[in-house]
Amino acid sequence: MVLIKTPKQIEGISASCKLAAQTLNYLSDFVVPGVSTEKLNQLAHRYILDHHATPAPLNYSGFPKSICSSINDVVCHGIPSDKDILKEGDIVNLDITTILDGYYGDTSKTFPVGKISSDAQQLIDVTKKALDKSISSLKPGKYLNDCVGAVIEPFVKEHGYSVVKDLGGHGVGLKFHEDPFVFHFDTKRKDTLLKPGMIFTIEPMINASPQYQVKLNKKDGWTITTKDASLSAQFEHTVLITKDSYKILTKL
Repeated sequence: MVLIKTPKQIEGISASCKLAAQTLNYLSDFVVPGVSTEKLNQLAHRYILDHHATPAPLNYSGFPKSICSSINDVVCHGIPSDKDILKEGDIVNLDITTILDGYYGDTSKTFPVGKISSDAQQLIDVTKKALDKSISSLKPGKYLNDCVGAVIEPFVKEHGYSVVKDLGGHGVGLKFHEDPFVFHFDTKRKDTLLKPGMIFTIEPMINASPQYQVKLNKKDGWTITTKDASLSAQFEHTVLITKDSYKILTKL
């Protein structure tokens, strides 16, 4: 059941989303060659606690860290580690979810590490533009797929990329994951009708090849990588459907 949030809930979720965005912005100065993803995890953990909130990923279904850090061919759910040292030319997605006064805010961004290749930069640029194009099409009375999958998939295919199909966005706010599930590829279905008060994430995971298939690291049970070892990028915002448009809650 897709929840319509009350004004009070929207206020609380908006505050948590703002903190998630601030945390991501805070981390940006530390994404440099030589830093470990565990160091980024520690910085985020302390920043979130210092702002009277809790990192939602920590201990969520057994996840051991406070953020997700996904490098190069890692699509999502990368686990921060002292052994994962960022190097020049890498790309890394940092995914932040906060719990502030019981409300959830969720956002992510793919960062270049130092100087990266033109191919990697294009993947980042196209993924960000795909998210922006999707969000700009949101409006109450339209169907979710018409604004997300039907916008994102054809756009990224023009560049020879593919949309990961096994993972998607989600409702968020009162819980970490709520309805609706947000597909980033075109399902061809008239699915969820957008209504004021809905809050959900759009977070396309785009692979730098026509192959969208992914695989799960069975050793850690979390890390998902591209099956063909191609690069993958992701950007994520939490959005609110308003009376006549939309609002990006995780935009500073």
